[in-house]
Amino acid sequence: METPSFTFRLERVRTLRERAEERAREELANELRARLGGEALLRQATDAVSAAREAGRGAAVAGRVVSVTEMQSAQVFLERTERRRAEAELDLARQDAEVDARRRVLAAAARDRQAIDRLKERRQAEHDADWARRNQNQLDELALAVHRRGGLVAA
Repeated sequence: METPSFTFRLERVRTLRERAEERAREELANELRARLGGEALLRQATDAVSAAREAGRGAAVAGRVVSVTEMQSAQVFLERTERRRAEAELDLARQDAEVDARRRVLAAAARDRQAIDRLKERRQAEHDADWARRNQNQLDELALAVHRRGGLVAA
């Protein structure tokens, strides 16, 4: 007896879950790329703040005469660069939260796909066991018929 091929009735659902997992993986990758950009912006802003502070210190250490207007403009520049750094830090924190959210979505999608994959494997195993049992029953019946026929001939 030939075993019929196994067909999983929820194959479309399994395919949808695979696609959802792949989409979640791509979204996480995009967020990780955005986060790397945010890290670079934060580093640049931090370097700008350091440079602005050093410029202010450099003028004072050199002993040059600095006007009040120059000091005020240097202070305004320093405050502006510090604000940009703080904004970059906040943006990075937001991106971290978004990355964490995308990781949770990916984990849920992977769990859903794994659940349906396990169901498919279970159904496949049940199908194979059922047909193995049927084949064995037919072989047993055939062996019994041969045995009976052999017993009738000998008597």
